[in-house]
Amino acid sequence: MSAHSHAHDDHHDGGASHGTYKSYVIGFILSVILTAIPFWLVMDGVLDSKVATALWVMGLGVIQIIVHMVYFLHMNTKSEGGWNFLALIFTLVIVAIAIAGSLWVMYHLNTNMMPQMDHDMIPSFG
Repeated sequence: MSAHSHAHDDHHDGGASHGTYKSYVIGFILSVILTAIPFWLVMDGVLDSKVATALWVMGLGVIQIIVHMVYFLHMNTKSEGGWNFLALIFTLVIVAIAIAGSLWVMYHLNTNMMPQMDHDMIPSFG
């Protein structure tokens, strides 16, 4: 074995996970299933409640994100010495704060800035 090929192999030994053909196929099959189920739920109107349907679709979407991160992006607690996982947690915390803050601001703007409508003042045309 030459010194060049040995040095090249050392670059891949940093704890990063490389996918196999089998793991890509499993990820693809799970992705197809996790796409088909919400499509079926919405198109056939399986659940009576639209809120329940939306919650199921969002839940399956979160599961699909996790499948993509594990099977295609190879994110786990071992890759890059755990820094990838730590960066993911930090990103999720920042996104959660941004979403919660935005919803809080929009809710309070709607509550405090919209004029109170008095239904007695609205003329009826009927």
